[in-house]
Amino acid sequence: MSQQDYYKILGVSKNATDSEIKKAYRKLAMKYHPDHSKGEKNAEDMFKKVSEAYAVLSDKEKRKQYDTFGSADFHQRYSQEDIFRNADLGDILKEFGFGGKGMRFSFGGGSPFGGGGGPFGGYQRRQAPVKGSDLVYELPLTLQEVASGTSKTVSFQHQGRSENITVKIPPGMITGKKLRLAGKGEPSGYGGPAGDLFIQSQVSADPTFTNEEYDLHTTITIRLSESLLGTQVGIPTLEGKELSLKIPPGTRHKTRMRLAGHGLPKMKSQSRGDLYVTVSVDTPKKLTSEQKKIVQKLAATGM
Repeated sequence: MSQQDYYKILGVSKNATDSEIKKAYRKLAMKYHPDHSKGEKNAEDMFKKVSEAYAVLSDKEKRKQYDTFGSADFHQRYSQEDIFRNADLGDILKEFGFGGKGMRFSFGGGSPFGGGGGPFGGYQRRQAPVKGSDLVYELPLTLQEVASGTSKTVSFQHQGRSENITVKIPPGMITGKKLRLAGKGEPSGYGGPAGDLFIQSQVSADPTFTNEEYDLHTTITIRLSESLLGTQVGIPTLEGKELSLKIPPGTRHKTRMRLAGHGLPKMKSQSRGDLYVTVSVDTPKKLTSEQKKIVQKLAATGM
């Protein structure tokens, strides 16, 4: 019965009061209880659904968890046994002559349908113990650290105390990528395993490069004469090396050139992104008298 809308099953709004929820359940329990429905098709299944919905929404803590995490995640945290634990539906059913006070829907006990082994006859499956909540630790990394990989010591709170752990950061761990440290999250409140700790990368700003995923971007500035005549420039890399880039004659301002395979390494891969170089042409705002004469001569030639 996972991923059910309990409010819809009971026919109440999400802002329904405890008394409204109880009233809705009384009405539906009377309608669908197998001892009253006289073989109506799907009655037993509906009685199971409304009883489960009431067991959750009538319990303040379970209702809060259901509203916070949604149906799918709630059923990862709560097994059927957890849902019906301490859910005493006997008082309501007694009004209709179905069972008596103190009748509980509990695993290992009797069923309102005369079966055994679960809150409802024939329902035997037990879900896995509820796992504790996962934690996310945001770790700042420089682009140099992303390019080469590194080791970091992180401090975090684990089970009520501060804990330090050294984490090996692989190359290519760009913003949003995570490493999982099993069992280092929040402890389970229901006897299950602890959650996990996720180390999530956040790349810090760099004065020379920006990145889009695994591609790097940088800008170089050349003189007007170099854009007209062409030149050869050196492009720095994150590893401290220098690449030679040929600027062809006639290169315009804001031309973007690609150096394939010189970007960031891709995580868990042998390939890399690309390095994109944007060419900025420095146009002088003021000319000397000699420069002005040269430009005038160029203009006379039709340039």
